[in-house]
Amino acid sequence: MLEADVAIVGAGAAGLSLAHRLACPVRGAPRISVVLLEAPPGPLRPPRRTWCFWERGPGRYDAAVTASWQRLRVRAPGGRPIEGDITPLRYKMIRSDDFEALMAHDLALSGGVQRVEATVEAVEGVPGGAEVYAYTAAGRPLPVRARWVFDSRPLGSLPAARTTLLQHFHGWFVRSDLPVFDPGTVELMDFRTPQPPRGLSFGYVLPTGRRQALVEYTEFSPAVLPRSAYEAALRHYTRDILHLPGLEIVSTETGVIPMTDAPFARQTAASVFRIGAAGGATRPSTGYTFAAVQRQTRARRGRPVPRPPPAAAAGPFRPLPRHGRRAAARPGQRPDRRCGLLRAALLTGAHGAAAALPRRLHAPPRGPLHRGAHPRTPDAPLRRGAAVPAPPSLSRAVTETRTRPARPPEETV
Repeated sequence: MLEADVAIVGAGAAGLSLAHRLACPVRGAPRISVVLLEAPPGPLRPPRRTWCFWERGPGRYDAAVTASWQRLRVRAPGGRPIEGDITPLRYKMIRSDDFEALMAHDLALSGGVQRVEATVEAVEGVPGGAEVYAYTAAGRPLPVRARWVFDSRPLGSLPAARTTLLQHFHGWFVRSDLPVFDPGTVELMDFRTPQPPRGLSFGYVLPTGRRQALVEYTEFSPAVLPRSAYEAALRHYTRDILHLPGLEIVSTETGVIPMTDAPFARQTAASVFRIGAAGGATRPSTGYTFAAVQRQTRARRGRPVPRPPPAAAAGPFRPLPRHGRRAAARPGQRPDRRCGLLRAALLTGAHGAAAALPRRLHAPPRGPLHRGAHPRTPDAPLRRGAAVPAPPSLSRAVTETRTRPARPPEETV
């Protein structure tokens, strides 16, 4: 049996980030033993993916950043651009391969984390700690006992919620023979895409050079689409809206992010805590997760074992209870009413949001693109503002706008 002060289950963004912080404790903090359990190659490992987040100045993972930007653009359904500078923030993009390579390098140098390939079947609290029941790729049992366990495995199903919306997307990493992209500006939300009957859609362009970019089609709606529909939507967006024919598709990525007001159990036993998306790190109004994962794991750095960790309370939002009373917001935080209002509007088919969101971003007094900035969570100022407009705009979308535009035939999407 392996024994450690801390066992981390899963080597995605949350597991690696926590292992990285524990391997590099703050000055004066005691060093602790850490076991990182990662799934062997196969279906339990997450696919390659891209994370984007907002950050002030230099960051902990800049060596893995593919590109970053300070200028963002949003386009209304009619094409009117709203563009602005987000200084002092930067919008940063990290690809999972680069992040994992940086983590592997740093963890190997630290020598403070034992990495083990194993499939975890269960985590159970026991007196004085917890036990992880796992087995190797060869099928041999590999029990692990630890004082604290942080579990980042995806949940088998989402908790019950009043509203749940899916953010689902498909992207192309493309290359062009011509310098057709502006590497200084992100096309964050382009609402010129055909809008679905329930929800909204937009294009998303992350230029990594004059000739390279990640181009995505994204929907906020109740259900995912077949692969052919995403491909048709991207062909329509790149050819008929961006007017970029002849792009070479280098690689692709696909993802589904639940956006829900469900309460997540962040502590499952006295010494067992969930982190990452399983611990409620996904922002319910936008789907952003990476920066919230960093806040969760940053709360652990330097905390001595066996002092009970505060990770059970870490998370970007406080869900509302289902029994009629609002949960008290943390100091300086307003309740999540507007997030739920947005999801309700999209789920009921009100389609005013695609037109209303760019107007809210451009509204005074703060000026273009800074309307939605939040002083305590600079990780998501623009999409948070776009996804959570002020209540009057969204209320009108729910109560006054009920006409549902039909989706064009698939060959024109």
